[in-house]
Amino acid sequence: MARRRYLILYDIRDEKRLRDVFNTMRSHGSRFQYSVFLCDLNPSELLALRWELKGRMNEDVDSIAIVDLGTPSPSRTGTFEFLGVPPSFPTGTSTIL
Repeated sequence: MARRRYLILYDIRDEKRLRDVFNTMRSHGSRFQYSVFLCDLNPSELLALRWELKGRMNEDVDSIAIVDLGTPSPSRTGTFEFLGVPPSFPTGTSTIL
């Protein structure tokens, strides 16, 4: 199954849920900013991640955005522009802790 790169952003209103979501995201991608991760996932990994995140959030007050950035590329051109030091990009595989 082909991997795609996703930008996942979250706004979680409770400290415990925030930690749970952070730990979940850390096991699936690379931290980009405080509440933003880059993840290279195949369709089944994305489905599993969605399911796991839904179980850790309160859908009445929290929000999570999943943005499909397309096929992963080692090149940083085209998708992102950085001023200053760029973050590390995912290596192409999900890391389950």
